[in-house]
Amino acid sequence: MPSDNSSQNFKEIPIAQLRPGMYVKSISYQDKGFILKSEGYVLSVAKVMQLKEAGIKKVVIDPLKQKAAEEVDKVMPSISSSPLTKLNKVGRKKVISLEDELKQAQALYGNAKNLQSKILGNVQADKSVDADEVRETTDAMVDSIFRNQDALACLSRLRSKSDYLMEHSLNCSILMAIFAKHLKFERDVIEQLTLGAFLHDIGKVFLPNDILNKPTALSAKEEGIIKTHVALGAKILEDTPQISHIVMTVLREHHERLDGSGYPKALKGDEISKFGRMMAIVDSYDAMISDRCYQDAVHPVNAFKTLIQESATGYDEELVEKFIQCLGVYPVGTLVQLNSGKIGLISELNKAKPTHPIVKVFYNSRLNQAIAIEDIDLSQSKYKDQIDKCIRPEEFNINLLSFFKTAFEH
Repeated sequence: MPSDNSSQNFKEIPIAQLRPGMYVKSISYQDKGFILKSEGYVLSVAKVMQLKEAGIKKVVIDPLKQKAAEEVDKVMPSISSSPLTKLNKVGRKKVISLEDELKQAQALYGNAKNLQSKILGNVQADKSVDADEVRETTDAMVDSIFRNQDALACLSRLRSKSDYLMEHSLNCSILMAIFAKHLKFERDVIEQLTLGAFLHDIGKVFLPNDILNKPTALSAKEEGIIKTHVALGAKILEDTPQISHIVMTVLREHHERLDGSGYPKALKGDEISKFGRMMAIVDSYDAMISDRCYQDAVHPVNAFKTLIQESATGYDEELVEKFIQCLGVYPVGTLVQLNSGKIGLISELNKAKPTHPIVKVFYNSRLNQAIAIEDIDLSQSKYKDQIDKCIRPEEFNINLLSFFKTAFEH
């Protein structure tokens, strides 16, 4: 049986033996048992120190590729954007405040939305998808979610009906990252799931706008056309280098349902992977809480009810329960009215008491006027306020985006 001569040349060495000019094939985060591909030349002693500080104990090198440091042609990824830093952050469970994370998250959300637009444009122009560029963005989103998931969760609620296709995929990737983190997947799997969610609807770029944006019921023929977006998306990504099996699974299975009523393959039960089941929940939930040309958004609580009702046939019941647990009964970013008449956004969850989150209030519905912004912790006895109902911004003519900027950027 022929051997793999190239792999025989690789050598695992302690980080203390790593020198500039060496070619690293992979790295080992020993305490957590991770082995990551982070391939390239080490350019300087500073790079070696960064790896040590990130907790890396061993690396696998290719001695045959070693060069003088000044001659290297493929530098190892910057520690600031590589998986090493992310593992270190996860290990230390570094969490920062919502306000501190929000500025970074806003820039990240804007960049990700622009990238979605760019990808869709490139695909329409028959250009390939730059998987590295997309993964850099989605990995940064995962970073943000590990620092404070509420920041991107809040931003994902500020959406525009006209940008549904872009924002839906972006918001699904945020939800998927939060969900996968809650389920305690390994970091690399979380990143791949987030990337898959970001690209899951890419095939829709080839569908006619008059069908995608039709305000009335679709005909059987039009429904058939809509269903082709899965195969179209798979075709695009099959021709794209560095797209993993997990990413393809998320795309291919997000419309499959447990009872076989889904598409494109009418898979049933265990034929659908856990990743596909997760994406089905995330995709359906975000679609329900979004304003679309043919339907108004429903409140998150009502979307949860629908997922629960349909879990007997369509969705994985256990995963639906865990999805609701990770987002909270009232997800961050939900607009609520308290029994005092005050209106505000859910700004922080309370894991111990899910129905008693922290609400950032800014408006009084009884007075029909803005009030001083205040955080109300509904679990504290000094506050008698409780959530009366979820509301929509237009019910009180509230510019949610304007409030959001005022509340969190002051």
